[in-house]
Amino acid sequence: MDSIMEKLIIEPTLNTPSVSLDPEKNLFQFSGESRPENVRNFYMPVLEWLEKYTKEVTSGGATDKSSTREFHFSFEYFNSTSAKYILDLFKTLSNLDSKGVKIGIYWHYEEDDEDMLEVGMEMSRMCRLPFEYVKIEV
Repeated sequence: MDSIMEKLIIEPTLNTPSVSLDPEKNLFQFSGESRPENVRNFYMPVLEWLEKYTKEVTSGGATDKSSTREFHFSFEYFNSTSAKYILDLFKTLSNLDSKGVKIGIYWHYEEDDEDMLEVGMEMSRMCRLPFEYVKIEV
């Protein structure tokens, strides 16, 4: 019997992004603004979930490693403290990728937001994972 992990859903607030991690659909999404008062308290459960997910997927369990996991990042804004944790997310995904799990990273940015595009390119370079850049028409 498959031991699919529970979804992790975090509803957005004015200061925190929406997070939807759905292992059943292989669809993982982050969107909105990220400037929580306590960034560590917000991101640690997400990082811990991803680390547990990595262990489950790579332990040779029932989960299919050949399916591509889609990670969508659609941030309107994030502060510098959030950036460190977001980079940690990508490092966890890089670890998943290095263990043979197919990953697609989609970095969404508004067409007139060159800064967000550049941040995505920098994150891609730092975690050594290819991103697909998705332009949002405004």
